Amino acid sequence: MKQFFLPFLVWFGMINRQTLKADFFAGLTGAVVVLPQGVAFAAIAGLPPEYGLYTAMVTPIIAGLFGSSLHLISGPTTAISLVVFSTISRYAEPGSAEFIQMVLTLTFLAGVYQLVFGLMRMGMLVNFVSHTVVIGFTAGAAILIATSQMKYVLGIPIPKGESFMHTWIDVAYGIGEINVYILSVAVFTMLSALLMKRYFPRMPHLLFGMVMGSAASFVVGGEAHGLKYIGEIPGHLPPFSVPELSFAALRELASGAFAVALLGLIEAVSIARSIATKSQQRLDGNQEFVGQGLSNIFGSFFSSYAGSGSFTRSGINYSAGGQTPLAAVFAAILLALIVLLVAPYATYLPVAAMGGIILLVAYNLIDMHHIKHIIESSRSETSILATTFFATLFMELEFAIYMGVILSLMIFLMRTSMPSIVSLAPNPEEVHHKLAEVAEYNLKECPQLKMIRIDMSIYFGSLDKIQRELGKIVEKQHIKHILIIGESINFIDLAGAEMLVQEAKRFKSLGGGLYLQGAKGKVYDFMDRIDFLADFGEGNVFGSKEAAIKSLSRRLDRGICAQCHKRIFRECAGLPSPKT
Repeated sequence: MKQFFLPFLVWFGMINRQTLKADFFAGLTGAVVVLPQGVAFAAIAGLPPEYGLYTAMVTPIIAGLFGSSLHLISGPTTAISLVVFSTISRYAEPGSAEFIQMVLTLTFLAGVYQLVFGLMRMGMLVNFVSHTVVIGFTAGAAILIATSQMKYVLGIPIPKGESFMHTWIDVAYGIGEINVYILSVAVFTMLSALLMKRYFPRMPHLLFGMVMGSAASFVVGGEAHGLKYIGEIPGHLPPFSVPELSFAALRELASGAFAVALLGLIEAVSIARSIATKSQQRLDGNQEFVGQGLSNIFGSFFSSYAGSGSFTRSGINYSAGGQTPLAAVFAAILLALIVLLVAPYATYLPVAAMGGIILLVAYNLIDMHHIKHIIESSRSETSILATTFFATLFMELEFAIYMGVILSLMIFLMRTSMPSIVSLAPNPEEVHHKLAEVAEYNLKECPQLKMIRIDMSIYFGSLDKIQRELGKIVEKQHIKHILIIGESINFIDLAGAEMLVQEAKRFKSLGGGLYLQGAKGKVYDFMDRIDFLADFGEGNVFGSKEAAIKSLSRRLDRGICAQCHKRIFRECAGLPSPKT
């Protein structure tokens, strides 16, 4: 319990001179990387640029101290920034005081959701949401982000609040009004950043691109040709803030906050697990929920908006040699120092250059490798990908998240509701005549006793499939004795137990029986609690295959056995030879 509420005590003992040095330089690298990203993400969220930097200072410290991952770096992210903008822009003018106030309330409420999920030990729920949802949503968000920057990189006047389709219609009609100077600065910014990334991959290429874009604007005489500038960023630490916690405000933002919370948790846990596979660290999903929740709750009181785990900064942190979450703390502190020094120079940063940087960020969000793999390998995952992607483009963003998650859960339930039911028989080539799959080894089966293995759980969702298969065995194979090998059954719920009892009674009325062997311990425990054996029949449940076959062979029709040529059981050896 102490480790759950104070998780930093777990890794505090790892700190020494070597880890401090490694964490410091990893933090320095992360601080330089997040400087241009923070400004870009704030612009996507519709906030003044300093709010992205405030989020990058506050969120990683709290998430690092109270999460479970040693390498996850939290802060502003592209996808969440876009959801924040989409949610709040319908209520207030982006960048206005009212807009900022509502963003802080949204952040607080999202953090409360996440914290409650963590305290309720619901971390495992993320396992049921396909990562394809995140890939599809992120790809759609990338296109929306690029679309939102068209007016800044082309200089075409586009009304605020235009939808995805209407924005591109405006671009098509205004193609002749493109400001060549604005477009040139944006393109030069992107090319500079890309060249730096290619030839000097360890250098902060986005920051370099911003500097070169500012220089290009100065060379062409930007203001005289319609270029606008970001303006000075306040060079101070995150100021104290108070989100509005009235019932009306919380009710208004409840749905959007839930979408932000859900997306943030999926992002954070997915990224943490991705890095944990490399670092061989074991994660606690519940603890990550708590860390993310506390970071957003705390951040809302220090001028920060909703954040989550960042794949770029987390990957850089791991690659740069970060050892403990102190790297996140160092990154936040060093970013604050850098901001105090460079904030005044933001006055010279053109909006067009920032637009170019955001276009690069959007491009890097599209994971073409995974998208291609999904399309080639799975129809169901492709449907999740396409649904989430197009819903992101043409519907409300929070609804797109819900739709992707619901579709992912539906497909999961469909898979679990269609368990594999495999016919088994003794394999004569095995020393002890071990049971094997009939289809795989082309084995003979007993004409009176059918043995099947159910590969999944017997619960309310799978009952229809199981009952239909049992019915087919009776109708088509005319077999009235069925032994279920339960070693692959994970659990049986109350509806499943009632179905088995019902089927056992039906088979008994037909002159046969339904039997169960080899269920797992927790399945037997459940049976004891509901007094299952009293209705199913204690003589119909067996602990071993040998005991089951020995007992059931005596219940079969001896006349049919005497005429049977298959003789697949060892118990058949004592029978007289069938008449030819």
